[in-house]
Amino acid sequence: MTLEQDALDATLDQLVEWAKALVIPGERRILGLTGAPGAGKSTVAELLVTALGPDTAVLVPMDGFHLANEVLTDLGILDRKGAHDTFDDGGYARLIATLRAQRVDDPVVYAPRFRREIEEPIGSSIPVRPDVPLVVTEGNYLLLESDAWSEARSCIDEVWFLALHTEIRHARLLSRHEAYGKSPEEAAFWAFGSDERNARLIESTAGRADRIVRLP
Repeated sequence: MTLEQDALDATLDQLVEWAKALVIPGERRILGLTGAPGAGKSTVAELLVTALGPDTAVLVPMDGFHLANEVLTDLGILDRKGAHDTFDDGGYARLIATLRAQRVDDPVVYAPRFRREIEEPIGSSIPVRPDVPLVVTEGNYLLLESDAWSEARSCIDEVWFLALHTEIRHARLLSRHEAYGKSPEEAAFWAFGSDERNARLIESTAGRADRIVRLP
């Protein structure tokens, strides 16, 4: 079976209903969305959280744990930005564990956010209220078993893998890179280089997902 053959066709409304089924008032649950670069993780996560409403769900993306460009430059890996070892996986795992343990009488926890227009993470940008029962987190490496990624996964109730035809993914990536200032040549270099290498690794983890879904 291929990834596309394993995928279950679903609508956003169905995803919303599945997410609602995870919610237990007064308790904290965490839902993860993963998939290859360009699969639509951020868009789907934002739509899902908007549909559920701010008193039910909050979005905490994994991308807030990108290592800063200065750090990547010092490590000599800026040209691989987006690979699994260019993130603070330990910091992400600790945050997810903290959010999982957060109770209704605990203080607000602040999570970082990635600002794509400057290609840098910004700390303490996302407030997570203790009374919000569902945290939605999205990112490339939620199902990776190496390093601290597996520690984060152990705190997440369900992970859904978003599958998308490769040609559509590539078109989205090219458009995204160009929208944020890259030339067509630079966009192709990233989309068919680093992004595609990362995609192959990410797609190899799909079998560990609780659901593999494909949206129309």
